[in-house]
Amino acid sequence: MKIRIGYEIIYDCPQPTPMIVTLNVHYTRVSDLIIPDHLITDPPVPLTAYRDNFGNWCSRIIAPTGQLKLSTDAIIRDTGQPDRVNFGAKQTPVENLPDDTLVFLLGSRYCETDRLSETAWQLFDKSPTSWGRVQAICDYVNRHLSFGYEHARRTKTALEAYQERTGVCRDFAHLAITFCRCMNIPARYCTGYLGDIGVPPNYSPMDFAGWFEAYLEGQWYTFDARNNIPRIGRVLIARGRDAEDVAISSTFGPNTLVSFKIRTDEVLSG
Repeated sequence: MKIRIGYEIIYDCPQPTPMIVTLNVHYTRVSDLIIPDHLITDPPVPLTAYRDNFGNWCSRIIAPTGQLKLSTDAIIRDTGQPDRVNFGAKQTPVENLPDDTLVFLLGSRYCETDRLSETAWQLFDKSPTSWGRVQAICDYVNRHLSFGYEHARRTKTALEAYQERTGVCRDFAHLAITFCRCMNIPARYCTGYLGDIGVPPNYSPMDFAGWFEAYLEGQWYTFDARNNIPRIGRVLIARGRDAEDVAISSTFGPNTLVSFKIRTDEVLSG
């Protein structure tokens, strides 16, 4: 399967503004790119790139005064298979977890484990210490929260989503991640492309998607509390503790987001 991915994002800056953008496909999928996802700026501006502490590819630019368009148009090869499911995967005891997973047990900016720990244990203490526990968390979050773009708020935390019972995909992911960590399961936030492949089309404007990965029996597995079914065609951009670590842009000065368009469509043969 081939998937066409891309974006067009326009900012308006009243003065030259440094920016960090995280928009490139994750290094684990780079070999699948048929047409590379080069970051194009209009007007052209110099950029430098680096890998952050989580291995994500980040670009540094200085947006000029006025409008700056960031865009790409790429094609990536995909297996066409849904997210992997392994019902037999067991939870790893904390004392046996690899060192590099431990940071994903801790609280973070949007995942307040200290404030949701008691709730998590009340809800999930009796669930199996395996895949079934993570799935029980996803089932609960999927039922507990109502999805709606009108509920989006950049500062919204897992606790606030739990209390308000509304959110967008990042809020579903944050609450599920927090519950997993409270139950001693490492969980990390993911952002990327997710189109309507293999499911009825959603006619609302496309956006980047948020999901999470949980560490079970020596491997990271994909979970999606918002959709709550294995999906086809995920294209990872970045991973981190929560959405704070994988922001598509961090700007260091005043700016206005003028336009935001995302594309992710299966390339049909013929």
